[in-house]
Amino acid sequence: MFDKSGDLACCAGCTGSGPTELIARRRLLKAAVFGPSDGPGRARAADWAAPPHGRAMYPGGVLTGAVVDASPHILAIRRADREERLTMMPSTKAWRGGQVDPTALRAGDRVVVRLDPSRRGVAERVWANISRVTGVIVERDRASIVVDVGKMRGRRVVVIPRRAESRIQVRFPRLEPGYLIDVIGLRHGGIIEGLIPATSQPAYGADQVPRPPQTLGPALDRIGGSATWHEPASEPDDVEGVAYPLLDPETGCAEEPSRGLGCVRMPYLSVGSLLKVRNECTGGSRVLPVTGCAAVARLFCDRCVTCGTSPRGRVADLALASFVALGGDLECGCFNATITVGR
Repeated sequence: MFDKSGDLACCAGCTGSGPTELIARRRLLKAAVFGPSDGPGRARAADWAAPPHGRAMYPGGVLTGAVVDASPHILAIRRADREERLTMMPSTKAWRGGQVDPTALRAGDRVVVRLDPSRRGVAERVWANISRVTGVIVERDRASIVVDVGKMRGRRVVVIPRRAESRIQVRFPRLEPGYLIDVIGLRHGGIIEGLIPATSQPAYGADQVPRPPQTLGPALDRIGGSATWHEPASEPDDVEGVAYPLLDPETGCAEEPSRGLGCVRMPYLSVGSLLKVRNECTGGSRVLPVTGCAAVARLFCDRCVTCGTSPRGRVADLALASFVALGGDLECGCFNATITVGR
């Protein structure tokens, strides 16, 4: 999981960052999702599963943008080159570092909105300026923690305010280099104010991850565990997809399989493969393309307890919009999931 420079290696880096590589990657993903259904080893996403909850107004029933104005009844947000106006009901919930009245949203706040599936143009949940840092602690001083979150996302700086210290340190007692951290909080420019522990800290260091059980038999195509979320590194907030914990090393990605197999037995996949992700808490499911690797997810052998207790290990790291579309609440950090590998 670490390259020679000591940074987390991530398979998404194998696609490159130049215009040519990005175009090639987008064409690959488009072919994977919309290609002929009779292609070898592929199935059209539309044929595999219907859109969940009947949402058709926007992809996944999710909107992202910047707040223009928030009144007791209307939320206006700027999306790309147009403004959207959404109705806010008494039941609409908002999060901005904690549960707040929707009128507490401020102009310029970066928001993720889940639409009410039964009422057109109605906001069901709103998250403002939410951010997440998941990775390995590389530096710490009195004021901040520097976290390596992978090749594509680089390093992030987390500041834990006094009011959140006890809550986080109960779950993450070892905030020192070499140990894992996963916190949710508010974004302030390039700094993340850590407010909520997304999980409990594993007792082992990042270079001591348990290996999956040695079992015989065919590769699994249905795997249970937890699904988490991440912010897109260099794409719009509403981009959909899933980062998968175990990409095929033959793709040339900078992985070290002997150190990073993780604790879940999973088949190797490639960028562009299709995964059906089911939220076991809501029953909703979506077919999503694999858009990169979840190098950090392999380091966590934890369980999600959003509804009951999931099997150990993280099996999918969803793009923020896909997580919300599947019914996940961002401040909870995970949901109990089953993934099905497309054939």
